[in-house]
Amino acid sequence: MNHIQKPRQILSGFFVGYIRINRNKKDEMKKIIVQTEAKRMLADVFTPVGIYLRIRDRFRDTILLESTDHHAAENSYSFICINAIAGAEIRSGETMECKLPALQPEKMSIQDKASVPEKLWDFMQRFDIQKPTEKEAQFAQGLFGYTCFDAVQFFDTISLQKTLKAEQMIPLMRYRLYQYVIVFNHYKDELLICENKIAGIESEMQVVESLIRSKDVPMYPFRSKGAEASNLTDKEYKEMVQQGIQSCMRGDVFQIVLSRRFQQSFTGDEFNVYRALRSINPSPYLFFFDYGEYKLMGSSPEAQLVIQNGKAIVHPIAGTFKRTGDDETDQHMAEQLLKDAKENAEHVMLVDLARNDLSRACTDVEVSHYRQVQYYSHVIHLVSEVVGKVPSGYNPFQLMAQTFPAGTLSGAPKFKAMELIDHNEPTARSYYGGAIGFMGFDGSCNHAIMIRTFLSKNNTLYYQAGAGVVAASNPESELQEVNNKLGALKKAIGIAEKLGR
Repeated sequence: MNHIQKPRQILSGFFVGYIRINRNKKDEMKKIIVQTEAKRMLADVFTPVGIYLRIRDRFRDTILLESTDHHAAENSYSFICINAIAGAEIRSGETMECKLPALQPEKMSIQDKASVPEKLWDFMQRFDIQKPTEKEAQFAQGLFGYTCFDAVQFFDTISLQKTLKAEQMIPLMRYRLYQYVIVFNHYKDELLICENKIAGIESEMQVVESLIRSKDVPMYPFRSKGAEASNLTDKEYKEMVQQGIQSCMRGDVFQIVLSRRFQQSFTGDEFNVYRALRSINPSPYLFFFDYGEYKLMGSSPEAQLVIQNGKAIVHPIAGTFKRTGDDETDQHMAEQLLKDAKENAEHVMLVDLARNDLSRACTDVEVSHYRQVQYYSHVIHLVSEVVGKVPSGYNPFQLMAQTFPAGTLSGAPKFKAMELIDHNEPTARSYYGGAIGFMGFDGSCNHAIMIRTFLSKNNTLYYQAGAGVVAASNPESELQEVNNKLGALKKAIGIAEKLGR
């Protein structure tokens, strides 16, 4: 399928670039010096999944981020992060908890919700990051984590009313600095073991290296338990879509993204679900974040925000047709997608919204790629790229706040769409529609949108998808679009049962 552009890989999604940041804030405080050392090894006999399986039982707080494109030097990295040594998280709208290396966590009250991006950036200024000798070691110099959709309350004046049951709740935001980051350079068939060395933190580099070289790859079975459940029936979802259509016809919104949540109980090891998902639905962003009490894993096609080389980049994805698996038929479907008035109107609207979002903070905003057809395992998408110049000294958390959530997960106008989502959807979105990835000490950023994503908690998998509703929408078609988007996730659950036996 050379005539069609493959899903764009920005370092499998997880590549980070660099911009200059003014670090005058908090200079009066004693900073924590971080020196990043790296050891280079040949990686021709290693895989990220294999090493992750060997390491995860020995160390707490492990995460895996992968690349599916190993053919271009700039897009050929995967990462394994081991042992969180510092970080910041928000579990509610009232309190933020920060943890510095070798110290007890500190809690601070959130008096002004709009101050959260500044507080997070101030936390990062507590560290004095030394420039590494190895280029790839830069990928260890930042925080890995996520921001839930419901964290929009820290970025805008909106107040969300929907809540989740305690057993489904996770922190609204969680970002961590890891002691070790294993960087795979697939293009060169190399890996680097990067260690963030901080006074008072004992090194276990030899243990990490020994586990990498070990031949033991422990695997465990996975089994579904009981029937799949949803927070809406098919009929109820179509009724909600009809409400969205009425909102569009009244002029409340031009478009609104309405979603539906599913859940599936299980026993065993959900990492098998991730293994299956990465195999059947390779995407620019593949990730498995293990936080102990819960896990986030996914195969997302869409970036929330990328900041690299002084530029901010977003990739609006809007316009979806089902893929058949037959190349000739799929080519015909792609041609029809490019001609479909409803799908294209939706795409144009959300590209314009992305331009407006970036224009709030950036200059020289332009659409660098427009309406490109991209193929995924179960769907065909229309994808564009919007780029803007980032002002010197800008807080990347603030820039993410100004583009959050993506219009492709909310609608337009965004504020009114989010109000209607909160009113119409029966369940708080939590992780769904949020962002996950990397925030560098240098101001770089690379976050994916949490779609095609599982939350695993209390032996239950939660997964969710939505459809963009406009005045011309058909409820049955939007229901089918949700089913198409979830096709890969549901298939992954079935395949996972055959792994680890």
